[in-house]
Amino acid sequence: MSRILDQRILLLAISFLTSLQSTKVLSEWKKCGDPECETAMSRVQATTDYLGPDCRYLNFKTGEEIMVYSKLSRKNENLWTGSKGKDFGYFPKDAVKVEEVFTAAEVEVLTKETDFLCLHGDKYTFE
Repeated sequence: MSRILDQRILLLAISFLTSLQSTKVLSEWKKCGDPECETAMSRVQATTDYLGPDCRYLNFKTGEEIMVYSKLSRKNENLWTGSKGKDFGYFPKDAVKVEEVFTAAEVEVLTKETDFLCLHGDKYTFE
């Protein structure tokens, strides 16, 4: 009985640590094409395959096109946010090359906690 309890406690601890990682704020500021971050800023093409560390990141293969909607700023300027089809997430700017710029104007806004939540299917996961 105690062995089962020990395993459950271990699984609970692992689950807790994973949830802390997946809700970690990556930056307090981001740059967008408009104050609501709804306008695509640019279209980029992947120059390398990328597999992100958790569900907040966008996975892609070399040659795929991505629409960029925001760029983290100040603390973590190497991450951009974009979509590929219906997938959306963060990716390193060094893994892509800019193909087309839609807006040169950038507005810096505060990030929200919801910017760093995982989207599973049609709903956000609050861990």
